[in-house]
Amino acid sequence: MEILKEKVLAKNKYKEPDSSPDKICAYLRKELVDRPVIFVGAGTCGLGAGAGKTMEAIENYLKSNEIKADVVRVGCIGLCSSEPIVDVKLPGKKRISFEQVTQDKVTELLQSVMNGRLPVLKIIGQFDDEGEAWENVPFISEHPFFRLQKRLVLENCGISDPVSIEEYIARGGYQAYLQVIKGKSREDVCDEVLKSGLRGRGGGGFSTGTKWKLGLASPADQKYLICNADEGDPGAFMDRAVIEGDPHKLLEGMCIAAYAIGATKAYVYIRAEYPLAIERLIKAIADAKEYGLIGKNIFGTGQDLEIIIKKGAGAFVCGEETALIHSIEGKRGMPRPRPPYPTTQGLFGKPTVINNVETLANVPSIFNKGADYFASMGTKTSKGTKVFALSGKIKRTGLVEIPMGTTIREIIFNIGGGIKNERKFKAVQMGGPSGGCVTEVNLDIPIDYESLLSVGAMMGSGGMVVMDEDTCMVDVAKFFMDFIQRESCGKCIPCREGTKVMLETLEEITKKPFDGNALSRFKKIVQLENLAMVIKDTSLCGLGQSAPNPVLSTLRWFRDEYEEHIYERHCRAGVCQGLRTYVIDDALCTGCTACTKKCPVNAIVGSRKNPHYIIAEKCTGCGSCQAACNFGAIYIEGEKKQVQVELSLNE
Repeated sequence: MEILKEKVLAKNKYKEPDSSPDKICAYLRKELVDRPVIFVGAGTCGLGAGAGKTMEAIENYLKSNEIKADVVRVGCIGLCSSEPIVDVKLPGKKRISFEQVTQDKVTELLQSVMNGRLPVLKIIGQFDDEGEAWENVPFISEHPFFRLQKRLVLENCGISDPVSIEEYIARGGYQAYLQVIKGKSREDVCDEVLKSGLRGRGGGGFSTGTKWKLGLASPADQKYLICNADEGDPGAFMDRAVIEGDPHKLLEGMCIAAYAIGATKAYVYIRAEYPLAIERLIKAIADAKEYGLIGKNIFGTGQDLEIIIKKGAGAFVCGEETALIHSIEGKRGMPRPRPPYPTTQGLFGKPTVINNVETLANVPSIFNKGADYFASMGTKTSKGTKVFALSGKIKRTGLVEIPMGTTIREIIFNIGGGIKNERKFKAVQMGGPSGGCVTEVNLDIPIDYESLLSVGAMMGSGGMVVMDEDTCMVDVAKFFMDFIQRESCGKCIPCREGTKVMLETLEEITKKPFDGNALSRFKKIVQLENLAMVIKDTSLCGLGQSAPNPVLSTLRWFRDEYEEHIYERHCRAGVCQGLRTYVIDDALCTGCTACTKKCPVNAIVGSRKNPHYIIAEKCTGCGSCQAACNFGAIYIEGEKKQVQVELSLNE
């Protein structure tokens, strides 16, 4: 490690009398500064919220006011709902973080902070770093979003400069890697990971240490390591944020894993839709090569390692191990039967270990802090932390990292702040399209692999899509089934044809006219369940086997909504457009004919200046008539009555 520090210090010398290594590292970490430093959250979520314009406004302000300051792009700290986020670190003061700093607020922010005053802007909190504290400003660790978190994978995200290898090293980066390759055997490394209890964070939850030992035990002249960064689940963005915010942590984890299994070549399989993540990964790999951390005979140990970036085309099925391998080989991404498993016969027919981004990003912490430390967090069978992407009808969306064993209720209501607009919680979809719903009844179960499976959900890659009382669960099932059907590789009949039939059934029961008698309608639910079980039992790969989960889960917990759609042809949430019944109020209709002109199926009749009527059998529920009416005469049956009840109660 001293050799690595010497390289860093040689590139970063300061002229102060005390240019000790510790002080230089403090400068590299931006904990000590001799002029203002402004940090802008410039991950994909921040840029989407306007961080690019905010940064431009900051640079213009500094230039016009002739202020010498550094502007640093950092990744996402996790609190995506507060983007754009801007932190300011003044000499002698603690770093302070502000939320929702759009370009029009930059002048107010900098005018105040540069003069030591707090602006009238929302403050997230101040960091517990070097310098005098800001008065009456809580520490960021006390913020409800961060209070319950334990950040191992995300510890540097949103805080450090992701393109600076020097800052990563100054924060202890690559220390674990060098200690491993200089002082531990490959068997010792595998045993340490096994002892930690780390399980794969990509969905299956297989023991990482066991997988590494299998890869190590497979004799071959060439072995491969693959990092699966093909994040295809709707609502999941953990891998992207980690690579954008702390690419060197992933690389260090890959370096340790490659050494452990005896691999000299590693691939990062990442979707091409992540241009910023790819850009930062390319820079990180180049810098690691420059420092001798990747390449030939690394630090005189005889260990060689080459890391290659392989861009994927975004096919969901390529998240499956064998399909991913085929894609890297230049073949069509389609799964193959197992065994043989990739640890025996994988990429180019050689032993291959595949881990996802979060799994590998956990590895440096295991060796820096010890396997016992990692294993001390979590439950009996699920150790360490888990990163979740909170999205949907929740107040504070973003990335959270919590110890295993934290309850779902704590994540949604304590960390996430509860449901938007004070609506009632209905369910949370966990595990992406292959996962399932967790309802109010099961909110207090601990987060671990087995507990989630017991209620029909799964850990998956960590997506959590929160739904409120205005969500139609049949529509949710249809959305995920549509995604799964489109993303099916088509290799096996159960998945290819079965998901198509399930989707057609869901589409049929969410629109009018609904053909068939009562008996045929009853058969629809039975058919869905039976077909789902056939798909689960006979599909080739794990993605196909879990494809029916959204339907099975919603049927299990919300069967009454399915029956309502089928028998009453009614969607209580008013989401299913095809089941809406539009009505014209005679007392309010002026006969202006605006609605008649907009109706695409000629379902509205009536003469000019006389009340009009909607032919229910022809109406498709598109809502064009309601949008065209200037007198509020058109409403969805059931909604107007509810509004009248609410008004009378308010009176």
